[in-house]
Amino acid sequence: MNAGHTGDPDRASPVAGLAGSDQPGNDELDDDFRASLTGLGRLAMSTMSLKETLAHVAEFAVRAIPGADGAGLTLLHPDLPATIVASADFVGVVDDIQYGLGQGPCITAAAEGITVRSGSLDVDPQWPDFGPRVGRLGVHSVLSLPLMTKSTVLGAMNVYAHRPDAFDDRAAELGELFAVPAAISVQNARALDSAVKLTEQLEKALGSRAVIDQAIGILISRTGCSDAEGYDKLRSISHAEHKKIAVIAQSMVADAMKAARSRRRRT
Repeated sequence: MNAGHTGDPDRASPVAGLAGSDQPGNDELDDDFRASLTGLGRLAMSTMSLKETLAHVAEFAVRAIPGADGAGLTLLHPDLPATIVASADFVGVVDDIQYGLGQGPCITAAAEGITVRSGSLDVDPQWPDFGPRVGRLGVHSVLSLPLMTKSTVLGAMNVYAHRPDAFDDRAAELGELFAVPAAISVQNARALDSAVKLTEQLEKALGSRAVIDQAIGILISRTGCSDAEGYDKLRSISHAEHKKIAVIAQSMVADAMKAARSRRRRT
């Protein structure tokens, strides 16, 4: 069964969505939901890695959504393998099965941008190969929610249960409400991760440039060549030895330092 709502952050606040709930027995569920939202809010102030942040989001999802026994997050990257985390070992096994088959709730939720809810997985016609296989592992229910920011699907969140038909309408509603701030947390974590990687790349590039300049200086002192001629010499060696220019430069600088130390010991 598909619950055709998308996890759009422009929707109403999750807390506001719960405020009107007066169903008996829901107080504890609402407390768990609010505690999970608080946890998501704290992630914005953390310096955890992308995978660590995703793992915490998955753990909060298990607490927020009634009936859940485990959850996993899949974050899509353009031209790169997806980042996949799981709150429990069995979730990782189930997700491996669906990606191996190319069929399953997470794939549907991420591809179509819709919430997907199963009945009893082993007889659910939505995934005739996936459902029976995970049913034999004792996993019988799934609720998959797209993680979206405006019109962009970042990935999907899969919530699993051992019990058949574990996720009712209220669980689906809470899941969709939780997916809104979860998507924002995931987007922020990915932006931070990209910034950290870019900084590392820039630092590496600056370090490589400094080594290349040192190697050119060595060539100038040895041969009297110009800067451009020194760089061309490094590039020729790089092509001949099938190594990066920075690697050639580092080797040249290391050899020069070794020779200088040797001369110093002889004097």
